[in-house]
Amino acid sequence: MLIRIGFDVSFQLYAPTPMLLMLYTHPTRGGSLLVPERIQTDPFMPISTFTDSFGNRCGRILAPPGRLRLWHEGLVRDTGLPDPVNPSAMQWSIDDLPPDAIQFLMGSRYCETDRLSEVAWSLFGQTPPGWQRVRAVCDWVHNHVQFGYEHARPTKTAYDVFQERKGVCRDFSHLFISMLRCLNIPARYVTGYLGDIGVPICPAPMDFSAWSEVFLDGQWYAFDARHNIPRIGRIVMARGRDAADVAITTSFGAATLSSFAVVTEEVNEHGNLSVSVVPPQSSGLATAV
Repeated sequence: MLIRIGFDVSFQLYAPTPMLLMLYTHPTRGGSLLVPERIQTDPFMPISTFTDSFGNRCGRILAPPGRLRLWHEGLVRDTGLPDPVNPSAMQWSIDDLPPDAIQFLMGSRYCETDRLSEVAWSLFGQTPPGWQRVRAVCDWVHNHVQFGYEHARPTKTAYDVFQERKGVCRDFSHLFISMLRCLNIPARYVTGYLGDIGVPICPAPMDFSAWSEVFLDGQWYAFDARHNIPRIGRIVMARGRDAADVAITTSFGAATLSSFAVVTEEVNEHGNLSVSVVPPQSSGLATAV
């Protein structure tokens, strides 16, 4: 399966502004890219790149005052298979976890494990550990939180979501991974592309998506508390403890988002669209500045 991905975002800047860009696909998807990945800028400026502590590819620019446009379009080859499901996957004891998984047991900016620990154990302490416990948490978040773009705000934490029971995809993920960390199950935040492949087309403008990955039986599995079904065509851009680690842009100075569009579409082997699509429009919901 071929998936066309891309974005087109613009900012208004008021002074020379250093910016970090987490707009690349994750290095683990490098072998599936059919064209070189190069973010274009207007006005033109060099982009230096580095790998952060979570293994994400990040860009770095010094943007001049005025309008800044960033865009990219590419093709990714995907298996076309839905997210793996493994009901027999076991939960490892903390003593057996690999060092790089330990950090995903800790509280973080948007995931207050200290405030949710008692809640998590009261709700899920009697469920069988492992896949069944993770599945129970995912089902609970999906069934108890109402999705709506109007519920988004950049300061909303997992505890806020638990109290308000409303949010967007990042909020579903924050509450889900917070509960799991309270239950001693490593869970991390993921952002990337997720198109309407194998599901009814959503009429809303396309956006970057957030989901979660959970460490069970020695590997990471994708879980999505918002959609709560295995999906096809997840293309990871970045992973971290929560949304603070993987903001698609971070500006060190005032920056106003003026336009925002994302596309994720299945195409046939000749590059022509094989599904009907809705043209992307400005939503601005996935950018943190």
